[in-house]
Amino acid sequence: MNILITGGAGFIGSHLSERLLAQGHTVCSVDNFNDSYDPLLKRRHIEACRLHPNYYLLEADIRNQSVLETLFKTHAFDAVIHLAALAGVRASLANPQAYVDTNVSGTLTLLECMRRAGVRKLLFASSSSVYGNSMQLPFREDDPVRQPISPYAITKRTCELLCGNYASLYGIDTFCLRFFTVYGPRQRPEMAISSFMRRMLDGDLIEVFGDGSTSRDYTYVGDIVEGILQALQAIKGFEIFNLGSSQPITLRDLIHTIEQVVGKKALLTYCPEQPGDVERTYADSNKAAQWFGYKPKTSLLEGLQQMLPEIRSSLRYR
Repeated sequence: MNILITGGAGFIGSHLSERLLAQGHTVCSVDNFNDSYDPLLKRRHIEACRLHPNYYLLEADIRNQSVLETLFKTHAFDAVIHLAALAGVRASLANPQAYVDTNVSGTLTLLECMRRAGVRKLLFASSSSVYGNSMQLPFREDDPVRQPISPYAITKRTCELLCGNYASLYGIDTFCLRFFTVYGPRQRPEMAISSFMRRMLDGDLIEVFGDGSTSRDYTYVGDIVEGILQALQAIKGFEIFNLGSSQPITLRDLIHTIEQVVGKKALLTYCPEQPGDVERTYADSNKAAQWFGYKPKTSLLEGLQQMLPEIRSSLRYR
């Protein structure tokens, strides 16, 4: 298959590109290398991919309609995997306009280009944040998601609705995949796990927001990539799927597990809870299992152990 990946130099996109290339697919990656975190890290993510003859990189913003239209005219894509977005709940509170412009307008531009080019298969990367502080556990795809509590979550839910609309009007087969707190090698440096690991190794204080009782369904990037690959083979109609580990862990227990992996005690300082942060996430992934065989295999301990060498290296060569 000839596959377009937006956000292809990012954390998930770079892992996915490697897997697709290894399977014999052609990958075109679009990424604008913005400064939400160090663009040099993103370029390192795709160093191996750029050596592959079936990999193409376009440095562009998905909001640039003329560039995307030219891309779709010159490449006959079989499917699009749309990962590009401004990420981060807290940052979205500070600059909601940027999140709407990039996430919503960018997705609409991409959908319009797909419609005009006749590309009829789309995987959209959504987020567990759309569930807000739902009290119904675990989270199911048929739960009402009427109260996302951050601009970021609202943009993801809006994009799901746009995808559903284009699926209905124009026959673009679309699966929206709600990712649950993805971690692993190449994770964004400001994310909790990578930040905590670096700070523990350095002996720096770690800020804990709240009392440590909030919980997340941490999902290893390799399991997410496997779920994406399985979904790619099954796209038909319009559906929403959770991709999580279905094993939520409290922030307090996460820190204890990282201490075990790193071999150092965390130095903690407690801070007020942050606006926009949800209290818990917990995926019911049965639908994905039934539709395309999704089955996460990596425990939190195993996933953290996979991250440690890269974290140590980043501290050694910074």
